[in-house]
Amino acid sequence: MSLGTILLFLTGLLLLFGVGQRVLDRMRLTDRQALLFVALILAGGFVPDIPVGRSFAFNLGGALIPLALCVWLFFKADSVAERVRSVVASLLTGTVVFLLGRLLPDEPESMRIDPNYAYGIAAGIVACLLGRSRRCAFIAGIVGVMLANVAAWLYVRSMGVPQRLVLGGAGGYDVIVLSGFLAVLLSELVGETVERIRRGRRRPTREYKDGNFIRREADR
Repeated sequence: MSLGTILLFLTGLLLLFGVGQRVLDRMRLTDRQALLFVALILAGGFVPDIPVGRSFAFNLGGALIPLALCVWLFFKADSVAERVRSVVASLLTGTVVFLLGRLLPDEPESMRIDPNYAYGIAAGIVACLLGRSRRCAFIAGIVGVMLANVAAWLYVRSMGVPQRLVLGGAGGYDVIVLSGFLAVLLSELVGETVERIRRGRRRPTREYKDGNFIRREADR
């Protein structure tokens, strides 16, 4: 069982037990909607890649369904500014992953970590740093990896190598799931840490005195 499949199974179990409700609320997703997408991505991963012509193919669970979720979250964004951040973060994440692919050794056996996992981890970290919100980070993590795959394919084709592009297939499935999962997880951890630090610096806005609560102006 691949890492992406394991992560999806664990995510589905956590959702069934009601864990992660705050994250879903911030992403504008209900429990049922999240479980539906997790189930569709899992099931779609077992469907053979769908060819489109001789040079392109895609996987339902590794490309089409995650991309559809990103598009849906994009249009549910709270503001135009957040949508712009999602686009910019996706482009920058894709650039970083593409450059990482050019810098890593050509022989995977010479690395201590699977290159696919390295791409997913890098995409998750970059998307978290650039996305600012959980929803934006998730979009950047997923779309950024897909853009990097397309850029790598175009780069190879420009060198005269007739390579086929398969979005979300084989190891690409793990990369996309891992990048989206890490982007949201890191955004939640960073966001919660920052919020706790800010709350810790603020004094209570009310104090108890002579049997009554007296409101006072909080420090800024």
